Amino acid sequence: MKINNNVELFEGDEHMANTVLVTGISGYVGQHVAAELLRQGYHVVGTVRSVDKSAPSRNAIASAAPVENLVFVEADLLKDDQWDEVTAGCDYVVHVASPFVLAEPKDENALIAPAVEGTRRVLGAALRAHVKRVVVTSSVVAMTAAKPSGLYGPDSWSDVDGAIGAYAKSKTLAELAAWDMVKGTSLELVAINPGFILGPPLSGGGDGQSVSMIAGLIAGKMPMIPDVAMGMVDVRDVARLHVSALTAADAPGQRFIAASETPYEMSALASVLRSAGYSKVPSRKAPNVAIKIMSMFDREAKGMVPQLGKKVSYDARTTYDVLGWEQTPIETTLVEMAASISR
Repeated sequence: MKINNNVELFEGDEHMANTVLVTGISGYVGQHVAAELLRQGYHVVGTVRSVDKSAPSRNAIASAAPVENLVFVEADLLKDDQWDEVTAGCDYVVHVASPFVLAEPKDENALIAPAVEGTRRVLGAALRAHVKRVVVTSSVVAMTAAKPSGLYGPDSWSDVDGAIGAYAKSKTLAELAAWDMVKGTSLELVAINPGFILGPPLSGGGDGQSVSMIAGLIAGKMPMIPDVAMGMVDVRDVARLHVSALTAADAPGQRFIAASETPYEMSALASVLRSAGYSKVPSRKAPNVAIKIMSMFDREAKGMVPQLGKKVSYDARTTYDVLGWEQTPIETTLVEMAASISR
């Protein structure tokens, strides 16, 4: 097998394991996905913008899994270069890479372009390389953004022409682009649609938006708790679901919700943290009107406004039945995450 000079390290393995290309391997979710793949015996090729800066990610993944079958390769979601080269010889692709921020950006294309163009580049390379299956990391916001409170399942889609915010629009358009690209082809596609992802990061403070949020809570940097409730999921569950989706017989062509079926209120999370000894976590709820006023000059508050007071539940039966999901209790996730961050 030859992807590039780095992947020649895999040659000479008489019992060649399946090789998986993981995009966005240096991120919060990507590191956990890579670690789970390595623990299950896969060879992993991870894309980064610069191989010279990959040491921290290798060290982070090494804290949770053996890394002798891990290599890093350079590829940029906004450039055509290298994608065919890094995908050649891979059996599977897990496309995790996509920007996630709570704050509403000044220019929505800052999120949409890398999400949509990157997905097209990755899927195009996968088609040309004849990989067996691609698993893409989508989001529940591609299903329920701007929708009223209620119960939603895998057949629900967010309206990209509505006022759904840049992040939700980027995830919806990217997933739509993926499904469109595989129509009429033999490439198998699976989408994993997580809720708000929590859990201990593998690298120090991590770069995940949820990591920043929980770190701010336990440090007392958030004076009040917004009236927001979300379907949530452990990052380690997300990683296991991605790996299960690579080989599950009934997975191709399906979208799998990875979120608590009942939404968790931010105030409930704050209560769990206070009970665990994090005394700086606030107990007061922020009035919705205060968040709305803040949204006029604070982009993070603006990104929160559509969620105020909304209670969205999810039908995740297919995820349990097809991928064998055993959900980690969010309370366990949160306590372990806080302990990891505060170390």
